[in-house]
Amino acid sequence: MAQKALSKNKTFDWITLSVYFSLVVIGWFMVFSTLYDENNPYAFLDITSPIGAQSLWVVISLLAFFTALTLDWKFWNTLAFPIYSITILLLILVLFFGKEINGSKSWFSFGFFSIQPSEWAKFGTVLAVSSYLSFFKTSVTNTNTIAVTLALFLGPALLILLQPDFGSAIVFSSFFLLLYRRGLSPWVIIFGFSFSGIFILSLIYGFYLVSVFLTFLGSVVFIYDHEKIQRASLISVAVLSIMIFLLLQHEQFIVIFPAFIAFVVFGFIQVRKKNFKLVSIVIPLLVVTILFSFISSYLFDNVVKPHQQERLNVWLRPERCDPRGSLYNIIQSKLAIGSGGLEGKGFLKGEMTKLNYVPEQSTDFIFTSIGEEQGFIGSLGIIMLFTILLIRCIIIAERANLEFIRNYAYGVAGIFLFHFAFNIGMTMNLLPVVGIPLPFLSKGGSSLIAFSIMIAVLVKMDMARFRSN
Repeated sequence: MAQKALSKNKTFDWITLSVYFSLVVIGWFMVFSTLYDENNPYAFLDITSPIGAQSLWVVISLLAFFTALTLDWKFWNTLAFPIYSITILLLILVLFFGKEINGSKSWFSFGFFSIQPSEWAKFGTVLAVSSYLSFFKTSVTNTNTIAVTLALFLGPALLILLQPDFGSAIVFSSFFLLLYRRGLSPWVIIFGFSFSGIFILSLIYGFYLVSVFLTFLGSVVFIYDHEKIQRASLISVAVLSIMIFLLLQHEQFIVIFPAFIAFVVFGFIQVRKKNFKLVSIVIPLLVVTILFSFISSYLFDNVVKPHQQERLNVWLRPERCDPRGSLYNIIQSKLAIGSGGLEGKGFLKGEMTKLNYVPEQSTDFIFTSIGEEQGFIGSLGIIMLFTILLIRCIIIAERANLEFIRNYAYGVAGIFLFHFAFNIGMTMNLLPVVGIPLPFLSKGGSSLIAFSIMIAVLVKMDMARFRSN
């Protein structure tokens, strides 16, 4: 019996459990710090106050966590699509009956409580995608499988965009991590990052300069020849020199001319060599990327709303933003994080936190409070905890003996990675501010409960690896 009990204990992932509890406790203390009122130090006992409501959400999330642990993992596989359908229904209903907060109709409001369906949709979607990809004969190399999978996670993303809530919507792109693990061609990921890079460069440097760069890159591909590498390098340097000279003259239309001529000449040489395969790949790709660059610049300047432009300008072109307007949040956020130094100012001793210099400091910008009060050491500790959590998710995925469990673990890992990296990145202006909470730390009941259940289900699934199926 003792041996059997020991065996059961070994199946439980105590590391993941410890990280989860650590993050929840730290999150409550940091939210308490941002909402602390010296005139009412026991406000956390009053559920009608913001910190009291958060305390209640913590209790509910812990109850949800332990309840999920009591359920057999097969329960989630069996009800994956019904749960997914319910979350889709909630996303539709919130568009009609939801309460608008900060310009987004994303919440159901019940008195002093609000529920955000988009947080639950992440859990429902990861269950549905994991279940579907575990079906017999499903393969990501199959067109039908890819189409259904994309529909499963892009469907809720589009509904969330209608609210509109861009931050929550782009989280669903994290499912490409799961698809890549299942065998999706890495070229899909490479093209995705490449077009994202072109979009960013088009906003920073403009369509013309990006076109020059892409055309020049195409020329380099055409003239790359191992037998004539020196000649190719010389020509490349000459073309680049002409481009730089013309660029300094600020003649945008003329800048692209030498690069275009070089591209045509070297393309013609490849045709003469009958290297039709290379030409048929490079030319269409170049046309598509330049067209994408033009469309990106045009839509941003003429279609995207001014307040949405400001968000990207704050990230990519801060010199165009008003320090007392759209740039204010990021300036204060970076000042708060930097003011903490190595060890921080101490719990409840953050001046910028106390005086509410950083907007949304208890929700999306909770990391600024951590940086100010706990310093570099505390911030590094949070990053390490999330890193350990992500590593545990991958370990659970790789040692799983069932496809559904493996898919679910990678899906959860992708969601947490996206939230963690994007939230911390946007507080330091490394990424755009899009309103994504930091799991377990940001104030809010919907995300806390949804993330708690995600982890509980993951731990429960991991316990099934030594059992017979």
